Amino acid sequence: MGQTIIEKIITNHLIDEVDVNPGEIVWIKLDVRTARDFGGPNVVKNIEREYPGEDLPDKENILFTFDTVAPAKTIPYANNQMICRNFAKEHNIKVYDVNAGIGTHILIEQGIAEPNKTIVGTDSHFNILGAVGAFGQGMGDQDIAFAFKTGKIWFEVPETIKINIEGELKYPLTAKDIALFMLKKLGSKGALGKCIEYYGKTIQGLDLAGRITLSSMMTELGGIVAFQEASENVVNEISKRTGKKVQFITADDDAVYCQELSYDISGIEPQIACPPNPANVKNISELEGKEIHSVFIGSCTNGRYEDMKAVADILKNKKVADGVMLRIVPATKEVYGQMLYTGILNILFNAGAIISNPGCGGCASGQIGMTGKGEVQISTSNRNFRGKQGDGDTYLASPVVAATAALYGKITKPL
Repeated sequence: MGQTIIEKIITNHLIDEVDVNPGEIVWIKLDVRTARDFGGPNVVKNIEREYPGEDLPDKENILFTFDTVAPAKTIPYANNQMICRNFAKEHNIKVYDVNAGIGTHILIEQGIAEPNKTIVGTDSHFNILGAVGAFGQGMGDQDIAFAFKTGKIWFEVPETIKINIEGELKYPLTAKDIALFMLKKLGSKGALGKCIEYYGKTIQGLDLAGRITLSSMMTELGGIVAFQEASENVVNEISKRTGKKVQFITADDDAVYCQELSYDISGIEPQIACPPNPANVKNISELEGKEIHSVFIGSCTNGRYEDMKAVADILKNKKVADGVMLRIVPATKEVYGQMLYTGILNILFNAGAIISNPGCGGCASGQIGMTGKGEVQISTSNRNFRGKQGDGDTYLASPVVAATAALYGKITKPL
């Protein structure tokens, strides 16, 4: 019987030789273990309580990333980051500190995440790494502490849904619209406990930034990780970052899927997720004209350079509407540098945007400000639950839709 992508990756990392079938509990070797400033301090405390005085194996593959509140804006967060820094110094562990950016994106940029690798962290959107063919998984601090100490973890082999996406992705549609469209079709539990494999020419045409967007919202579908059919351009980019020729794992022709679905995106409108959850998705025409007060561009879902360029292309030589606050947070230092050297930073500054240092930004405890009661926000992030980004109403959309709303002060279909 053939295997799916996740089944092959798990098979390649088995501790013991066992059958890899959906529902089976297996132990797998971990290639990389990480913790961020959210959850990381508890990882340290768990290790020091459960394994006092013991060293950690394979330390060159253990990392800390500080992205949630970066730099720390509260005393508790400052203290938590110092707990991680001191532990990392004691054990000679690499820290990507508050100037580096979002941890999952750093792993991709630095060539640490690559096809067939198993990587865990304290981030619920660690499945972003599916964009590069890696099995990325967010876990709780006790599980990550165990992973730090042992280099392994148990896992239940998940079923996989095969989805073919047909139709041409024409402007103003983006990968975010595919992600929101999938939430509309499948709902927040549509992939609960399962993986997704995406196929089709539409998927092949996605650049790495688009694949990151699509993979990042697997969490909102309730799923484990989403993989996409590889393309030459993405293989070449990942190969350049890793310094070696990479090869994406592919499913066998006779792999068994729990579902096989096809969707045609030809002619769909830009999609917007309305409060109170990411699965409450509507066509932009149903919301056109709604007044907005603020816009957030960034997060692990849409914080890449390509996202920022899409915004700059709309706002060049224009101004954000009066009464609208536009907040922009690049995903990483690399993205920030690209914005600086290409002039995009200047375009956004002149348009009236507030531009912050790399990190999670609007998703993380109001790092670049929260919404107030009655405030309507368009956000390119992945969640819009009440209180997540403030007391106001948050609508999720693509950078193109968000930038257009900032320009006109209301939800408007991009030209």
